Amino acid sequence: MDSVSLTPATVGHMVVCEDDRSATVMSDAEIDRELMCRLVARDVRALETLYDRHHQIALGLACKIVRDRGLAEDVVQDAFLALWRQPERYDPSRGTARGWLLAIVHHRSVDRLRRGRTIGYPADLSAALADTREPDPCETASEHEQAAQLHVALTQLPDDQRRTLELAYLQGRTHTEIADLMGCPLGTVKGRIRIGLAKLRTLAPTVGLAPA
Repeated sequence: MDSVSLTPATVGHMVVCEDDRSATVMSDAEIDRELMCRLVARDVRALETLYDRHHQIALGLACKIVRDRGLAEDVVQDAFLALWRQPERYDPSRGTARGWLLAIVHHRSVDRLRRGRTIGYPADLSAALADTREPDPCETASEHEQAAQLHVALTQLPDDQRRTLELAYLQGRTHTEIADLMGCPLGTVKGRIRIGLAKLRTLAPTVGLAPA
């Protein structure tokens, strides 16, 4: 069943059991794990609830990478359909369901970007941002979850540092090209990259970053 209509579903932190109608308070991660179990049982309502809970952050991540709202929406739909088709591939021991979803969104976003144009990544780019082997995101969820965390960390940098890193690492621009595009000295570009990477190592300490 690949044709699934995703519509918002109201969900809270109070889960009511079907048998005794008793209410149990669950954490977000526990709710998501329960929803993933229901997906394995082919419960389409679980997919709708997951969509309502996480589609905004998934769309934000996709937009950050592909920079096109329509394309980002397609990527997010594809990611949720991947959850529907193969929910049994989610392994709770490797992370949260939300992290797994964002890993799939990240992988598919980068894949769409590469199919649309050729990107010349610098040689020292961290594997967390670009994996030239094109691995299956379901099999390497922990690596792609780190990449998703890295993109979230990027949003916490000052605009000039964030934009400089994006031009260098996501668009493959040289330092000279970045200086021309941003209208600043070459030394400023190098400084922003060095300082930005240092801040990212603090914001995302579990993600391996190439030396500045």
